[in-house]
Amino acid sequence: MSGAVLHTIFDVAAWLAAGGAVWWLSRRGLQFPSQSFQLPYVAALLFGAGMGAYLFGTLNLYFSEQPGIARSVEGALAGGIVAVELYKLTAGISLRTGARFALPLALGIAIGRLGCYFAGLDDFTYGTPTALPWGHDFGDGIARHPVQLYESAAMAAFAAVYVIAVLNRNSFIVTNGFYLVLLYYGLQRFLWEFLKPYGALIGPFTLFHLLSLFILLYAAFMLATASPAGLQHDRAAA
Repeated sequence: MSGAVLHTIFDVAAWLAAGGAVWWLSRRGLQFPSQSFQLPYVAALLFGAGMGAYLFGTLNLYFSEQPGIARSVEGALAGGIVAVELYKLTAGISLRTGARFALPLALGIAIGRLGCYFAGLDDFTYGTPTALPWGHDFGDGIARHPVQLYESAAMAAFAAVYVIAVLNRNSFIVTNGFYLVLLYYGLQRFLWEFLKPYGALIGPFTLFHLLSLFILLYAAFMLATASPAGLQHDRAAA
């Protein structure tokens, strides 16, 4: 089976897992802001995520002197964040609406990155050469960091912690889960970028280093400015 077919299979599995996570959370009796299911909100999210995925994925190829068009999950995250925040601003929505997406996001990335791993060299998500014993030869005779697996394992670990928090009714993690997963994602992704062969923009930092910093700082700001009153309300709802 070709790498492209395997990638597609894991992409579909990632979407199914994300949908299953939404269903599982709904069965736990948790209450999340209803705005995140309204059509204009979803449309803004999908538009921003799609634009960001292709814009930043393709720009990274350009800066790395590679031809073609590409997608990026980190670009999708950044684009979705900007689009939703702009929509909320124009719609007069001050409520924080991302809580329900924490587990679907973590699971989706954990599974989707497996598809990147099996896609091999064509996916351009492999790592730099390494002499470590777990280095993987993607077909060109060079052992490389399997950074896709690093990221998959990291996000799976977050998903496991989040599930335990839900089962234990940890209101802080449930209420702030989206910003916690963004903070965690941005940090781990920033570190893995040092192990990728992408073209640098500023010093040793690539486009995805900068996107990781944006996501990380956005999440840190949202966590730092979380309303204690809103948290108490969500505790009662949960």
